[in-house]
Amino acid sequence: MSDVLTFGCRLNAYESEVIRGHLGTSESGNTIVINTCAVTAEAERQARQAIRRARREHPEANIVATGCAVQIDPDTWAKMPELDRVVGNVEKLEAGTWQARAPERVSVNDIADVRETASHMLAGFEDRVRAFVQVQNGCDHRCTFCIIPYGRGPSRSVPAGEVVREIAGLVEAGYREVVLTGVDITSWGDDLPGKPTLGDLARRILKLVPDLPRLRITSLDIAEADESLYRAFAEEERLMPHLHLSLQAGDAMVLKRMKRRHTPEQAIAFCDLMRRLRPDTVFGADLIAGFPTESDVMFENTLQHVADCGLTWLHVFPYSERPGTPAARMPAVEKPLRKERAQRLRQAGDEAVARFLADRVGTTAQVLVEAEGRGRSEHFAPVTTPGTLPAGSLADLAITSSDGTTLLAEAA
Repeated sequence: MSDVLTFGCRLNAYESEVIRGHLGTSESGNTIVINTCAVTAEAERQARQAIRRARREHPEANIVATGCAVQIDPDTWAKMPELDRVVGNVEKLEAGTWQARAPERVSVNDIADVRETASHMLAGFEDRVRAFVQVQNGCDHRCTFCIIPYGRGPSRSVPAGEVVREIAGLVEAGYREVVLTGVDITSWGDDLPGKPTLGDLARRILKLVPDLPRLRITSLDIAEADESLYRAFAEEERLMPHLHLSLQAGDAMVLKRMKRRHTPEQAIAFCDLMRRLRPDTVFGADLIAGFPTESDVMFENTLQHVADCGLTWLHVFPYSERPGTPAARMPAVEKPLRKERAQRLRQAGDEAVARFLADRVGTTAQVLVEAEGRGRSEHFAPVTTPGTLPAGSLADLAITSSDGTTLLAEAA
């Protein structure tokens, strides 16, 4: 038996599939891999808990920890008695790591020296509906709250030709939707000849893979958005009208102390522009509550930002200190207040979702069926679908009602 447990981002989910593929072709036997995340202390706590549970439930298994938390602090993870091995973020993607007959207990190299993207393209995912495709890794920016550049290394792009080949293979295998993913996806192309941009990549994919019905882009940094991305979004109907933004805050001083590269006004202008280009665009966003020095007024500015930008799908995180980052040395907001503010942001997000879904009632949605009775619209809204529709099918459905979290649909 082999299994991979994933914590964190979509990029980790993609890389877990790579690991799963390597395990399937190796003689590693009874192996459990925990692919960790370092974004918050809670993510690390959950990974450690999973490791201890895996050891209790599978005392004979070969238990391996990898991912960003391990990359950043391998010595601490290596001290866990439940673990047989710790593996770095580069090493975890190499087939040889999982095929070695006498592997080293600690296999973690300096990721800051990595300059190329590993050749670990996927043939497919288990569900054969939606596939995540890594087009970029690493980050050259140094936001004061973020430890991830130390776990992922410098920004590096997968060449467009490799991305197109992988997506063409996934479509041939039956996938109907592809999500482009990376650590700093809007920096894609900076390190490639001619410096192409993410918009160029999206247009090339849609041109060269004409049978791909749906393409999504995630975690945009609006400071890096350019004219090519705007054109692609305006002209390519197969590029879904759902954008997730890396905003983090809506107060100018907090953004400055985070070392973000946009202002609240620029975020509002970006959302307004994208809605002019595609009036039905829906936005998601990452937001941090209780960043160091955040006053009541600063928080209220972020709360108001949800309405000013017209955000719907919110990913809200209470600020979590990451040792070694500048923000960890700033005057802290009390943890109970962080949680309270996060809850208020989540409530605003829940209310925005309920309003958005109510507005969809009476319309027709193109729904990708993920499993029997459920799917996602082009706006990434969850939809309860007729049970007769098979997983992987795309159907135009009439939206008849909403319960505030999910749309109910029937044949149009």
